[in-house]
Amino acid sequence: MLNVFNCDLHVHTCLSPCAELDMHPMALVQRALEAKLDMIAICDHNSSENVQYVIKAAASSKLKILPGMEITTSEEVHLLAIFESLSNLILLQNIIDQHLTGLNDENLFGVQAIVNEIGEVEGIENKLLIGATDLSLDILIRHIHQYDGLAIAAHIDRESFSVLSQLGFISDNDDFDALEITPRTSFHQARIKYSELSKFSFIVSSDSHYIKDIGQSFTRIMLQEPTFAELKMALKKQNGRYIMEKKNA
Repeated sequence: MLNVFNCDLHVHTCLSPCAELDMHPMALVQRALEAKLDMIAICDHNSSENVQYVIKAAASSKLKILPGMEITTSEEVHLLAIFESLSNLILLQNIIDQHLTGLNDENLFGVQAIVNEIGEVEGIENKLLIGATDLSLDILIRHIHQYDGLAIAAHIDRESFSVLSQLGFISDNDDFDALEITPRTSFHQARIKYSELSKFSFIVSSDSHYIKDIGQSFTRIMLQEPTFAELKMALKKQNGRYIMEKKNA
């Protein structure tokens, strides 16, 4: 039987330099449960080190955690990469590490904390996670699909760090699995504003950097269960799975 599940596919942790330190794994899992979310994807900037700890923090709950990352391309486009398995995310991380340079300035960008499932600091990431890789959008999408991940264009309606702000267009040939809009743009508005992108599924996410933002925005998706495989079908509108764009649908 298919049911509606509340899914937020773009959540940061305290590892992202622009996120508050309160966004440690256990705190964000507890907040997601309070907000009645069923599935979230952890997408820190250019890093995945906290994903394993969020998975552990949610292990005894019904909250499904998808391993992910928000990657900055050489064109300064933000791209979400979401996977079924942590091992495949790590394969992508190995590539990102080879193509990301620079050191973080904590005074300028903030602390990049690696925190485990019980709130202990495991370390501080010194790489410049807020920076851009030297990998192009096309190459990164290819790598994501090589490791069976989903490639989602982040916040396409933003005036910076989106594929539209940086490149000016999205082609029918672009191999995105979905396009993300921000809460400021409704599905209805997005379908009108981006009518030429009708072939793509749209999602809305919180892009949470602060605890209070978790649960403020999410996508309602018709699924059999909250899993990566079901999500993949929904984005392709297969087997009755789909994104619920109408509030009362």
